[in-house]
Formats: sequence, C-alpha cells, structure tokens
Amino acid sequence: MATKSKARVTAFTDLPSSEAKWVKLQKIDYIDAKGVSRVWEVASRKTRGKAGVDAVAMGNIIYHPSKPPSTIVVLQFRPPVEATTVEWPAGLIDANEQPEEAAVRELYEETGYRGKVISTSPAVAADPGMTNANMCLCMMEVHLKEGEPEPEQHLDEGEDILRINVPLAELYERLEGWAKEGYVIAAKLYHWAAGVQYAMDHPELFKKIDQPGAGP
Repeated sequence: MATKSKARVTAFTDLPSSEAKWVKLQKIDYIDAKGVSRVWEVASRKTRGKAGVDAVAMGNIIYHPSKPPSTIVVLQFRPPVEATTVEWPAGLIDANEQPEEAAVRELYEETGYRGKVISTSPAVAADPGMTNANMCLCMMEVHLKEGEPEPEQHLDEGEDILRINVPLAELYERLEGWAKEGYVIAAKLYHWAAGVQYAMDHPELFKKIDQPGAGP
C-alpha cells in the first residue's frame, strides 16, 4: 500500500482571471445548430506555446531482462481534487518545445528514467465541456539492464512525487485497489488500463475482418 501525502487544502477563494498565473476564465458567445444565441463558460490555460498543445502525458513501458514488462505511475497530491492522485507522468509543454521533447524531459524529471518516444497521439481534449485545454499522449519505452539501480528523480521545487513500478498485467487491478483506498485515478490512465483489460477479456471483439473467426 502506498503512503498518502500529508499535504492538505486549507482554503478555497475566488480568483479573478487577471490575478491568475496559469489559467483564465472566459465567456463564449456562440450560435448553436438551430441558430439560437447561447453563452458558455470556459477555463483556459495561459501557458500554451508554439506547439499549440498544453501538456503531454507519458505512457511508459519498462522492459527488464528478467522481469515482466511494467509501467511507472506517479502519486502526488493534487489540490483541485483535495486528494492524492495516481497518474502516468505528465507535464506542461514549454513555450518552444514539441510534445516529444517535453515527454523525454518530463519523464526524466519525474522518474529519473530516460525513455524513447515510440508514438505520439494527436492533440486530444482533456475536458471539453469545461476547458479548451488539450494534450498529447506519448507512448515511451525504457530498456533497463540487469542490476541497473533505480535512478534519482529530478523534481522541481515544490514537487512531491512518488513513483511506483507496476507490472502491466496487474495495472488495472492495482488501479481498482487504489481507488478503493481513496486515491483519485487520473482518467487518461484509467481509460487506457480499462481498455487494455477489456481487450484482454474480450479478444473476439478485436479481430480484423479478414481474420478467421471474425465477424458475425
């Protein structure tokens, strides 16, 4: 069982957008499909750089010579949800970075591991009903040698991140267990794990049309 952070929220207060460093609240006037004028409220980041993408998450696969493939998740206190979350490593993309560059940098900072980006998703919406924030998912590989020690993290001031190496075959079950213990699971990680688990439980649904036994 992981140890929860002792951090805690002491107050919530209203904050004008003009005083905020990272986000702003805006009103959107728009016309719907029936020609009706409507209003929407949106929270936007102030930090989006030239890549046009706010953040990147690193779906990492750890390969070890004598251990099953695994992934590193990170536990950290997130004030907006007043709880310790379980997530894949992630971070904001700097002004002049591309998603892949940010992925390599953030994985190294949060876990100490140097990984290789294997694929990058399109920019996808994080919570389109509330914010225009977007992100990319970079799938990364880390290849370890036998006896290689766990590397040192390179965290920024104020970051308190616990890394945990989880065998891929156990990921969904471990996330379910953490949720029952009161941790908040990041949606992007849970959706990936749940999708993998569903595919494993129902392989017949994912056969291509030209494969034997596929289709009705």
